[in-house]
Amino acid sequence: MNDTVIKVENLSKLYRIGTRESGYRTFRETLTDAAKAPFRHLKKGFHKSTVSNHPSSVDDHIWALKDVSFEVKRGEVVGIIGRNGAGKSTLLKILSKITEPTKGRVEMRGRVGSLLEVGTGFHPELTGHENIYLYGAILGMDRWEVTRKFDEIVAFAELEKFIETPVKRYSSGMYIRLAFAVAAHLNPEILLVDEVLAVGDATFQKKCLGKMGEVPKEGRTVLFVSHNMAAVQNLCSRAIVLNTGCLEFDGPSEGSVEYYLHQISEGSCISGEATIDIPKDAERQRGMRPLIYQMRIFNGKGIRTNSVPVGEDIIVEFSFKNKKIINPIGVGLGIDSATFGRIMSFNNYLQPSPKVPLAAKSGIVRFRIPSIPLVPGDYFLTPSVCLGMMEYLDTIEKCAKVHVLPSSATGAAHMPMRGHGFIWLPADIELLEDNLTPMKSAEK
Repeated sequence: MNDTVIKVENLSKLYRIGTRESGYRTFRETLTDAAKAPFRHLKKGFHKSTVSNHPSSVDDHIWALKDVSFEVKRGEVVGIIGRNGAGKSTLLKILSKITEPTKGRVEMRGRVGSLLEVGTGFHPELTGHENIYLYGAILGMDRWEVTRKFDEIVAFAELEKFIETPVKRYSSGMYIRLAFAVAAHLNPEILLVDEVLAVGDATFQKKCLGKMGEVPKEGRTVLFVSHNMAAVQNLCSRAIVLNTGCLEFDGPSEGSVEYYLHQISEGSCISGEATIDIPKDAERQRGMRPLIYQMRIFNGKGIRTNSVPVGEDIIVEFSFKNKKIINPIGVGLGIDSATFGRIMSFNNYLQPSPKVPLAAKSGIVRFRIPSIPLVPGDYFLTPSVCLGMMEYLDTIEKCAKVHVLPSSATGAAHMPMRGHGFIWLPADIELLEDNLTPMKSAEK
């Protein structure tokens, strides 16, 4: 019996920059194009007279995917990782039959459920109740199948109060909660999930990841696009790395994540310097604003350096600027390992006495971390500016690197290594004679 449910052979997708693919046209589009036609004619004449000496970039081509081939077995959870623009979303759109490939072929066995962006498959004028049945019909399910799962879907999405409200009035978070609940509970044999879980709050993200962890146990297959490397390692047995449309690595998730992080550490905006200028076009998650523009790293003495001995203070600063006042403002700093994701997080709402005003539209944020307790090695810094504690306005993943060095100042006979974990803390350790009376427990 052949267990292959997805087979991709030499898949390629060519886009022409400045044009759009033909498709179904609405009456509004037809009228709008008719109104614009005379102006387009004038614009063409203007360009011919003013830029005739310069080659036009309108007809430039870009390969969003180039000769991508792989297979996925039944019950596998496969991560798709890569930088923004690597071709991840294009791949899922082709697999979902939203977009036609330029060349190559795809074979898929089983019913496909797609969660590619907020509100995929939903009609804004219909209520949440009606959209559950609509999406079920899109998946090819009978009405009784949807009815059987209906209460479970609504409970998972936590939208009992709003289920009879048109979804056009939903917030983006409510949209994604319902969309994920429907896609996860209506039992498609193949589930395609793009980086949409970032829209939900932290509690719901954890809930979704838990549900996705159950899917392969039911024999279903998942393709999971994410920038969350810890989630990829926890959920996926295997991961594929895409880069500028090409498949560069396909293997166990741990090896794929390590390959990807090494790849971005040599390029993108990651820097091994103590001062990092962050351009507006730096890689950011979808929907982020370019607010953070510089980071600086100091040791405890105020000397600018990105190498700090274990057990000594480290100071990290970043500068941000916004056009409008952010109220309430949240500022954060994440410290990540190369392969295992987030190790530490600092946020003004998590501190006992934060020295951060309630509202601001620009400034320099300073984090002073006393006696940094990290095991020697390389770590990555992620700054963030939020509205409140959870709604991210700008965050640049792993945009700076810090080296934690061994130090004799800790007083330890030996320095811990990576195999001992990530955190080093002093502890009093003593050996007691076994004939001594054990310590008494606290009295009630």
